[in-house]
Amino acid sequence: MNFEEVRKIDEESFMPTYGRFPVALCSGHGAVAVDTEGRDYIDFTSGIGVNSLGYSDPKWAQAVAKQAASLQHVSNLYYNPTAVKLAKTLCEASGFSRVFLGNSGAEANECAIKLARKYAAETKGATCDKIVTLVNSFHGRTVTTLAATGQEVFHQYFLPLTEGFAYAEPTMESVTAKTDEHTCAVMIEYVQGEGGVLPLDPAFVKALGEYCREKDILLIADEVQTGVGRTGSLYCWEQYGVKPDILTSAKGLGGGLPIGACLCTERLSQVMGKSMHGSTFGANPVVCAGAQEVLDRVNTPAFLETVREKGAYLRAKLEAIPQIEEVRGMGMMLGAVLQKGTAAEAASACVKNGLLVLTAKTVLRFLPPLTITQEEIDKGVERLEKTLAEL
Repeated sequence: MNFEEVRKIDEESFMPTYGRFPVALCSGHGAVAVDTEGRDYIDFTSGIGVNSLGYSDPKWAQAVAKQAASLQHVSNLYYNPTAVKLAKTLCEASGFSRVFLGNSGAEANECAIKLARKYAAETKGATCDKIVTLVNSFHGRTVTTLAATGQEVFHQYFLPLTEGFAYAEPTMESVTAKTDEHTCAVMIEYVQGEGGVLPLDPAFVKALGEYCREKDILLIADEVQTGVGRTGSLYCWEQYGVKPDILTSAKGLGGGLPIGACLCTERLSQVMGKSMHGSTFGANPVVCAGAQEVLDRVNTPAFLETVREKGAYLRAKLEAIPQIEEVRGMGMMLGAVLQKGTAAEAASACVKNGLLVLTAKTVLRFLPPLTITQEEIDKGVERLEKTLAEL
């Protein structure tokens, strides 16, 4: 099918929930995507941080295909060797005690919320159910994770949302004002991705960790976007030095297949008993085989060092562009503030020049595959410079 055929069927068949760019991607390799007309694009998005090993990675594709040819799905009523191996690898690599596997970041966050509330109900009483999240946060699009999201723009049309959430500014003064005897957890993103690529202040995070321990309030870290090497360490909390009680992961973990993970420390390991939570497709063996390949590759000192090096290289390249006022973020999770024009206009114009980028509020957002080469970075930045000069 050519582009117009694809667009016509899309508009006739899908609910119009996405503002799509006028391009239909049909293949790719590494950090280069190809559309139905044969045009190539340097991809600085990796499917919103999902394709951690890039497009069509041979070893990842082989692992997935091999598992699909053996056993594509099995109910969680039975043991699953592929899922068991991934669970052990993930717990050992991340330093957490137990994991629940689902299908998305939102589902992982739902599990985290349920885990925190059940723990508090058992240890403090049924009225200890409030969770404080941060202004500008984003935690998902289900009714409950929308409620956890500290951006009113996402709440419009979907009221009433799930109760029990309060929103604080990323300061201890604001957090302490929002917490009380009914608070069971504080939920944060170390770098607020959808909120504008905003890293939290390390001093705030350290003080928050100490406060939560002192008050016996659980700390939940949403690392759906920052995790699995994206910021230069396996999980971003390692760079802040403040380990959460509950951590959620998704996006880059599956390398392109849907997965979500909710990890917890030892003291929470037995909170969720049988029938307390579940997922039909969670721990799917094909997805787990892909995630295993991702972890085996990403979780090495050498690989993570290359992520930090390439992130610093991309940041320097972006900072040298005259039309960019500021670059912020960590590793290969970067945002650029433009001197003029809107991020939406720039992202749209980039597509015409063969570059795929994201936006986050008023900034251009860059989440390239972790395996992107320096040559691909150079080529992408050249296309970005050309685009911004033309705006």
